[in-house]
Amino acid sequence: MSPLSTESTESPVGTQPDLLYTEEEDALRAAVRDLLRDHCDPAGVIVRTESDAPHDRELWKALSHGMGLAGLLVPEARGGQGATHREAAVVLEELGRAVAPVPYLASAVVATEAVLACEADDLLAELASGRTIGALAVALHVAPGGAYKVVRYENGTLHGELTAIADAAVADVLLVPADDGGLYAVDASAATVTPQVSLDLTRPLAKVALDRAPGRRLGDAEPAVRRALRAGAGLLASEQLGLAEWALTETVRYLKERKQFNRPVGGFQALKHRLAQLWLELVSLRAAARNAADALATGSDDTDVAVAVAQAYAAPVAVHAAEEALQLHGGIGMTWEHPVHLYLKRAKADALAYGTAGGHRAALADLIDLPAP
Repeated sequence: MSPLSTESTESPVGTQPDLLYTEEEDALRAAVRDLLRDHCDPAGVIVRTESDAPHDRELWKALSHGMGLAGLLVPEARGGQGATHREAAVVLEELGRAVAPVPYLASAVVATEAVLACEADDLLAELASGRTIGALAVALHVAPGGAYKVVRYENGTLHGELTAIADAAVADVLLVPADDGGLYAVDASAATVTPQVSLDLTRPLAKVALDRAPGRRLGDAEPAVRRALRAGAGLLASEQLGLAEWALTETVRYLKERKQFNRPVGGFQALKHRLAQLWLELVSLRAAARNAADALATGSDDTDVAVAVAQAYAAPVAVHAAEEALQLHGGIGMTWEHPVHLYLKRAKADALAYGTAGGHRAALADLIDLPAP
Protein backbone atom coordinates (compact mmCIF):
# COMPACT_ATOMS: atom_id res chain seq x y z
CA MET A 1 0.00 0.00 0.00
CA SER A 2 1.20 3.53 -0.83
CA PRO A 3 2.26 5.75 2.09
CA LEU A 4 -0.52 8.07 1.00
CA SER A 5 -3.21 5.41 1.30
CA THR A 6 -5.76 6.33 3.95
CA GLU A 7 -8.18 3.51 4.48
CA SER A 8 -8.68 4.74 8.05
CA THR A 9 -10.45 7.89 6.81
CA GLU A 10 -13.63 5.93 6.16
CA SER A 11 -16.15 6.53 8.88
CA PRO A 12 -18.28 3.72 10.30
CA VAL A 13 -21.96 3.94 9.51
CA GLY A 14 -23.79 6.23 11.92
CA THR A 15 -20.70 8.11 13.13
CA GLN A 16 -19.56 11.62 12.32
CA PRO A 17 -16.56 11.95 9.96
CA ASP A 18 -13.26 13.11 11.39
CA LEU A 19 -12.51 16.30 9.47
CA LEU A 20 -9.23 17.05 11.24
CA TYR A 21 -6.07 16.75 9.18
CA THR A 22 -4.12 13.54 9.71
CA GLU A 23 -0.36 13.45 10.25
CA GLU A 24 0.04 12.18 6.68
CA GLU A 25 -2.04 15.05 5.33
CA ASP A 26 -0.01 17.58 7.31
CA ALA A 27 3.21 16.07 5.96
CA LEU A 28 1.83 16.20 2.43
CA ARG A 29 0.86 19.85 2.91
CA ALA A 30 4.35 20.73 4.13
CA ALA A 31 6.00 19.00 1.17
CA VAL A 32 3.74 20.70 -1.39
CA ARG A 33 4.15 24.10 0.27
CA ASP A 34 7.95 23.76 0.23
CA LEU A 35 7.87 22.83 -3.45
CA LEU A 36 5.65 25.79 -4.32
CA ARG A 37 7.79 28.15 -2.26
CA ASP A 38 10.78 27.18 -4.41
CA HIS A 39 9.05 26.92 -7.80
CA CYS A 40 6.00 29.19 -7.72
CA ASP A 41 6.88 32.63 -6.41
CA PRO A 42 4.30 35.40 -6.98
CA ALA A 43 6.59 37.42 -9.26
CA GLY A 44 7.12 34.40 -11.48
CA VAL A 45 3.39 33.71 -11.73
CA ILE A 46 2.73 37.33 -12.72
CA VAL A 47 5.38 37.12 -15.45
CA ARG A 48 3.80 33.93 -16.79
CA THR A 49 0.34 35.47 -17.00
CA GLU A 50 1.78 38.17 -19.25
CA SER A 51 3.16 35.58 -21.68
CA ASP A 52 1.54 33.33 -24.26
CA ALA A 53 2.25 30.25 -22.09
CA PRO A 54 0.80 30.79 -18.60
CA HIS A 55 1.02 27.12 -17.65
CA ASP A 56 4.11 26.16 -15.65
CA ARG A 57 5.18 22.84 -17.15
CA GLU A 58 8.23 22.51 -14.92
CA LEU A 59 6.10 22.87 -11.82
CA TRP A 60 3.64 20.34 -13.21
CA LYS A 61 6.52 17.93 -13.79
CA ALA A 62 7.72 18.40 -10.23
CA LEU A 63 4.25 17.79 -8.82
CA SER A 64 3.42 14.80 -11.01
CA HIS A 65 6.73 13.08 -11.74
CA GLY A 66 8.64 14.15 -8.67
CA MET A 67 5.91 13.74 -6.05
CA GLY A 68 3.42 11.47 -7.81
CA LEU A 69 0.52 13.80 -7.02
CA ALA A 70 -1.22 13.46 -10.38
CA GLY A 71 -2.20 9.92 -9.44
CA LEU A 72 -3.58 10.48 -5.93
CA LEU A 73 -7.12 9.44 -6.90
CA VAL A 74 -6.02 6.42 -8.93
CA PRO A 75 -5.82 3.01 -7.18
CA GLU A 76 -2.35 1.51 -6.86
CA ALA A 77 -3.39 -1.51 -8.93
CA ARG A 78 -4.17 0.85 -11.79
CA GLY A 79 -0.96 2.85 -11.69
CA GLY A 80 -1.73 5.50 -9.09
CA GLN A 81 -1.00 6.39 -5.47
CA GLY A 82 -4.14 4.86 -3.99
CA ALA A 83 -4.94 7.91 -1.87
CA THR A 84 -8.28 9.70 -1.54
CA HIS A 85 -9.99 12.99 -2.18
CA ARG A 86 -8.85 14.18 1.24
CA GLU A 87 -5.23 14.16 0.13
CA ALA A 88 -6.13 15.73 -3.21
CA ALA A 89 -7.96 18.45 -1.28
CA VAL A 90 -4.81 19.23 0.72
CA VAL A 91 -2.84 19.59 -2.51
CA LEU A 92 -5.51 21.90 -3.93
CA GLU A 93 -5.45 24.05 -0.79
CA GLU A 94 -1.76 24.68 -1.35
CA LEU A 95 -2.18 25.25 -5.09
CA GLY A 96 -4.91 27.76 -4.26
CA ARG A 97 -2.60 29.56 -1.81
CA ALA A 98 -0.08 29.97 -4.63
CA VAL A 99 -2.57 30.47 -7.51
CA ALA A 100 -0.33 27.92 -9.19
CA PRO A 101 -0.76 27.88 -13.00
CA VAL A 102 -0.92 24.10 -13.34
CA PRO A 103 -3.79 21.90 -14.63
CA TYR A 104 -4.11 19.87 -11.44
CA LEU A 105 -7.86 20.27 -10.96
CA ALA A 106 -8.57 19.75 -14.67
CA SER A 107 -6.37 16.68 -15.16
CA ALA A 108 -5.64 15.00 -11.81
CA VAL A 109 -9.22 15.42 -10.56
CA VAL A 110 -11.85 16.09 -13.23
CA ALA A 111 -10.39 14.18 -16.18
CA THR A 112 -9.16 11.38 -13.92
CA GLU A 113 -12.58 10.95 -12.33
CA ALA A 114 -14.19 10.75 -15.77
CA VAL A 115 -11.75 8.05 -16.87
CA LEU A 116 -12.22 6.17 -13.57
CA ALA A 117 -15.94 6.00 -14.35
CA CYS A 118 -15.11 4.44 -17.71
CA GLU A 119 -12.39 2.10 -16.43
CA ALA A 120 -9.98 2.84 -19.28
CA ASP A 121 -6.89 1.60 -17.47
CA ASP A 122 -4.30 2.48 -20.12
CA LEU A 123 -5.30 6.14 -20.22
CA LEU A 124 -5.76 6.18 -16.46
CA ALA A 125 -2.16 5.11 -15.92
CA GLU A 126 -0.96 7.85 -18.26
CA LEU A 127 -2.95 10.49 -16.37
CA ALA A 128 -1.71 9.16 -13.04
CA SER A 129 1.90 9.44 -14.14
CA GLY A 130 1.45 13.03 -15.25
CA ARG A 131 3.01 12.25 -18.62
CA THR A 132 -0.40 12.85 -20.17
CA ILE A 133 -2.52 15.87 -19.24
CA GLY A 134 -6.25 15.41 -19.69
CA ALA A 135 -9.10 17.89 -19.98
CA LEU A 136 -12.80 17.16 -19.90
CA ALA A 137 -14.33 19.02 -22.85
CA VAL A 138 -17.23 20.43 -20.87
CA ALA A 139 -17.53 24.17 -20.24
CA LEU A 140 -16.05 25.17 -16.90
CA HIS A 141 -19.27 26.80 -15.70
CA VAL A 142 -21.36 23.61 -15.95
CA ALA A 143 -22.53 22.34 -12.56
CA PRO A 144 -22.76 18.68 -11.54
CA GLY A 145 -25.90 17.28 -13.15
CA GLY A 146 -26.21 20.31 -15.42
CA ALA A 147 -26.75 20.28 -19.17
CA TYR A 148 -23.63 20.34 -21.29
CA LYS A 149 -22.93 20.61 -25.00
CA VAL A 150 -22.00 17.54 -27.04
CA VAL A 151 -20.43 17.11 -30.47
CA ARG A 152 -21.71 15.08 -33.41
CA TYR A 153 -20.47 11.53 -33.89
CA GLU A 154 -20.55 10.46 -37.52
CA ASN A 155 -18.78 7.70 -39.42
CA GLY A 156 -16.31 7.08 -36.63
CA THR A 157 -15.25 10.70 -36.24
CA LEU A 158 -16.27 13.70 -34.15
CA HIS A 159 -17.51 17.05 -35.43
CA GLY A 160 -18.39 20.19 -33.49
CA GLU A 161 -17.22 23.06 -31.34
CA LEU A 162 -17.00 23.40 -27.58
CA THR A 163 -16.18 26.57 -25.65
CA ALA A 164 -14.83 27.60 -22.24
CA ILE A 165 -12.78 24.43 -21.75
CA ALA A 166 -10.37 24.88 -18.86
CA ASP A 167 -6.70 24.06 -19.49
CA ALA A 168 -7.42 22.69 -22.98
CA ALA A 169 -4.39 24.57 -24.32
CA VAL A 170 -2.00 22.37 -22.34
CA ALA A 171 -3.93 19.08 -22.60
CA ASP A 172 -2.59 16.05 -24.43
CA VAL A 173 -5.94 14.28 -24.53
CA LEU A 174 -9.46 15.71 -24.59
CA LEU A 175 -12.39 13.78 -23.14
CA VAL A 176 -15.27 14.69 -25.43
CA PRO A 177 -18.97 13.83 -24.92
CA ALA A 178 -20.82 13.02 -28.15
CA ASP A 179 -24.44 12.88 -29.25
CA ASP A 180 -24.44 9.07 -29.32
CA GLY A 181 -24.07 9.08 -25.51
CA GLY A 182 -20.40 8.14 -25.49
CA LEU A 183 -17.34 9.80 -23.99
CA TYR A 184 -14.43 9.81 -26.42
CA ALA A 185 -10.71 10.27 -25.91
CA VAL A 186 -9.38 12.59 -28.61
CA ASP A 187 -5.73 13.38 -29.15
CA ALA A 188 -5.39 17.12 -28.66
CA SER A 189 -3.32 17.35 -31.84
CA ALA A 190 -6.44 16.32 -33.79
CA ALA A 191 -8.38 19.34 -32.49
CA THR A 192 -8.07 23.05 -33.09
CA VAL A 193 -7.62 24.75 -29.72
CA THR A 194 -8.08 28.51 -29.69
CA PRO A 195 -7.47 30.56 -26.52
CA GLN A 196 -10.40 32.53 -25.14
CA VAL A 197 -10.38 35.57 -22.92
CA SER A 198 -10.47 34.45 -19.30
CA LEU A 199 -10.72 36.54 -16.15
CA ASP A 200 -8.46 34.07 -14.36
CA LEU A 201 -5.06 34.49 -15.98
CA THR A 202 -3.72 31.36 -14.24
CA ARG A 203 -6.46 29.01 -15.51
CA PRO A 204 -6.91 29.85 -19.18
CA LEU A 205 -9.96 28.80 -21.19
CA ALA A 206 -10.07 27.71 -24.82
CA LYS A 207 -12.41 26.87 -27.66
CA VAL A 208 -12.06 23.34 -29.03
CA ALA A 209 -13.07 22.67 -32.63
CA LEU A 210 -13.30 19.14 -33.99
CA ASP A 211 -13.50 18.41 -37.72
CA ARG A 212 -13.50 14.70 -38.54
CA ALA A 213 -11.38 14.09 -35.45
CA PRO A 214 -10.83 10.41 -34.59
CA GLY A 215 -11.79 9.39 -31.09
CA ARG A 216 -11.71 6.27 -28.92
CA ARG A 217 -14.88 5.55 -27.01
CA LEU A 218 -14.17 5.14 -23.31
CA GLY A 219 -17.69 4.60 -21.97
CA ASP A 220 -20.98 6.34 -21.34
CA ALA A 221 -20.67 10.11 -21.10
CA GLU A 222 -23.50 10.95 -18.68
CA PRO A 223 -22.30 9.07 -15.56
CA ALA A 224 -18.66 9.92 -16.29
CA VAL A 225 -19.32 13.65 -16.69
CA ARG A 226 -21.58 13.73 -13.64
CA ARG A 227 -18.93 12.01 -11.48
CA ALA A 228 -16.16 14.24 -12.80
CA LEU A 229 -18.06 17.51 -12.25
CA ARG A 230 -19.15 16.49 -8.77
CA ALA A 231 -15.54 15.81 -7.76
CA GLY A 232 -14.42 19.02 -9.42
CA ALA A 233 -17.00 21.09 -7.57
CA GLY A 234 -16.32 19.41 -4.25
CA LEU A 235 -12.54 19.82 -4.39
CA LEU A 236 -12.72 23.31 -5.88
CA ALA A 237 -13.88 24.38 -2.41
CA SER A 238 -10.48 23.36 -1.05
CA GLU A 239 -8.73 25.49 -3.66
CA GLN A 240 -10.98 28.39 -2.68
CA LEU A 241 -10.11 27.75 0.96
CA GLY A 242 -6.38 27.98 0.23
CA LEU A 243 -6.90 31.17 -1.73
CA ALA A 244 -8.90 32.77 1.09
CA GLU A 245 -6.32 31.72 3.69
CA TRP A 246 -3.54 33.38 1.69
CA ALA A 247 -5.61 36.57 1.41
CA LEU A 248 -6.21 36.73 5.16
CA THR A 249 -2.64 35.80 6.15
CA GLU A 250 -1.03 38.29 3.79
CA THR A 251 -3.43 41.05 4.77
CA VAL A 252 -2.75 40.56 8.48
CA ARG A 253 0.98 40.57 7.82
CA TYR A 254 0.78 43.76 5.77
CA LEU A 255 -1.38 45.59 8.28
CA LYS A 256 1.11 44.81 11.03
CA GLU A 257 3.86 46.46 8.97
CA ARG A 258 2.03 49.44 7.48
CA LYS A 259 1.88 52.47 9.75
CA GLN A 260 -0.43 55.45 9.87
CA PHE A 261 -0.31 58.22 12.49
CA ASN A 262 2.87 56.51 13.72
CA ARG A 263 1.11 53.28 14.66
CA PRO A 264 0.44 49.97 12.84
CA VAL A 265 -2.75 50.11 10.79
CA GLY A 266 -3.63 46.65 12.06
CA GLY A 267 -4.21 48.11 15.50
CA PHE A 268 -7.26 50.08 14.37
CA GLN A 269 -10.40 48.53 15.81
CA ALA A 270 -12.48 48.81 12.64
CA LEU A 271 -9.91 46.78 10.70
CA LYS A 272 -9.64 44.23 13.48
CA HIS A 273 -13.38 43.65 13.24
CA ARG A 274 -13.20 43.13 9.47
CA LEU A 275 -10.36 40.64 9.83
CA ALA A 276 -12.10 38.80 12.67
CA GLN A 277 -15.24 38.45 10.57
CA LEU A 278 -13.20 37.10 7.68
CA TRP A 279 -11.48 34.60 9.99
CA LEU A 280 -14.86 33.31 11.15
CA GLU A 281 -15.94 32.84 7.55
CA LEU A 282 -12.75 30.92 6.79
CA VAL A 283 -13.29 28.57 9.73
CA SER A 284 -16.73 27.69 8.38
CA LEU A 285 -15.38 27.33 4.85
CA ARG A 286 -12.70 24.93 6.06
CA ALA A 287 -15.36 22.76 7.70
CA ALA A 288 -17.51 22.74 4.55
CA ALA A 289 -14.57 22.01 2.24
CA ARG A 290 -13.23 19.23 4.46
CA ASN A 291 -16.69 17.69 4.72
CA ALA A 292 -17.04 17.64 0.93
CA ALA A 293 -13.60 16.06 0.49
CA ASP A 294 -14.33 13.45 3.16
CA ALA A 295 -17.72 12.63 1.62
CA LEU A 296 -16.11 12.12 -1.79
CA ALA A 297 -13.36 10.01 -0.24
CA THR A 298 -15.73 7.72 1.65
CA GLY A 299 -18.51 7.53 -0.94
CA SER A 300 -21.01 8.91 1.54
CA ASP A 301 -24.70 8.86 0.69
CA ASP A 302 -24.68 12.58 1.50
CA THR A 303 -21.94 13.45 -0.99
CA ASP A 304 -24.24 15.50 -3.23
CA VAL A 305 -25.41 17.49 -0.20
CA ALA A 306 -21.86 17.99 1.07
CA VAL A 307 -20.66 19.24 -2.33
CA ALA A 308 -23.61 21.59 -2.71
CA VAL A 309 -23.09 23.04 0.77
CA ALA A 310 -19.37 23.53 0.16
CA GLN A 311 -19.85 25.33 -3.15
CA ALA A 312 -22.79 27.40 -1.92
CA TYR A 313 -20.52 28.76 0.81
CA ALA A 314 -17.03 28.72 -0.71
CA ALA A 315 -17.43 31.18 -3.57
CA PRO A 316 -18.75 34.15 -1.55
CA VAL A 317 -16.09 33.67 1.15
CA ALA A 318 -13.20 33.41 -1.32
CA VAL A 319 -14.37 36.51 -3.19
CA HIS A 320 -14.86 38.42 0.07
CA ALA A 321 -11.38 37.46 1.28
CA ALA A 322 -9.74 38.55 -1.96
CA GLU A 323 -11.69 41.82 -2.04
CA GLU A 324 -10.70 42.60 1.54
CA ALA A 325 -7.08 41.84 0.72
CA LEU A 326 -7.16 44.20 -2.24
CA GLN A 327 -8.78 47.03 -0.28
CA LEU A 328 -6.73 46.68 2.89
CA HIS A 329 -3.46 46.61 0.97
CA GLY A 330 -4.29 50.15 -0.07
CA GLY A 331 -2.60 51.63 -3.12
CA ILE A 332 -0.05 48.83 -3.47
CA GLY A 333 -2.87 46.32 -3.80
CA MET A 334 -4.10 48.11 -6.92
CA THR A 335 -0.80 47.69 -8.75
CA TRP A 336 -0.12 45.01 -11.35
CA GLU A 337 3.13 44.12 -9.60
CA HIS A 338 1.37 42.95 -6.43
CA PRO A 339 -0.10 39.41 -6.70
CA VAL A 340 -3.39 40.19 -4.97
CA HIS A 341 -5.11 40.83 -8.31
CA LEU A 342 -4.36 37.24 -9.33
CA TYR A 343 -6.21 36.00 -6.26
CA LEU A 344 -9.21 38.24 -6.84
CA LYS A 345 -9.47 37.11 -10.46
CA ARG A 346 -9.13 33.45 -9.48
CA ALA A 347 -11.78 33.91 -6.77
CA LYS A 348 -14.18 35.61 -9.19
CA ALA A 349 -13.63 32.94 -11.85
CA ASP A 350 -13.98 30.10 -9.33
CA ALA A 351 -17.31 31.58 -8.26
CA LEU A 352 -18.64 30.60 -11.71
CA ALA A 353 -16.79 27.29 -12.06
CA TYR A 354 -18.81 24.08 -11.72
CA GLY A 355 -21.95 26.07 -10.95
CA THR A 356 -22.65 29.31 -9.13
CA ALA A 357 -23.34 29.58 -5.40
CA GLY A 358 -26.98 30.34 -6.18
CA GLY A 359 -27.24 27.30 -8.40
CA HIS A 360 -25.80 25.09 -5.68
CA ARG A 361 -28.22 26.55 -3.12
CA ALA A 362 -31.11 25.68 -5.43
CA ALA A 363 -29.73 22.17 -5.90
CA LEU A 364 -29.35 21.81 -2.14
CA ALA A 365 -32.97 22.82 -1.60
CA ASP A 366 -34.07 20.01 -3.91
CA LEU A 367 -31.72 17.50 -2.30
CA ILE A 368 -33.05 18.11 1.21
CA ASP A 369 -36.66 18.69 0.06
CA LEU A 370 -36.74 22.30 1.17
CA PRO A 371 -38.30 24.25 -1.72
CA ALA A 372 -38.17 28.02 -1.84
CA PRO A 373 -41.27 29.78 -0.42
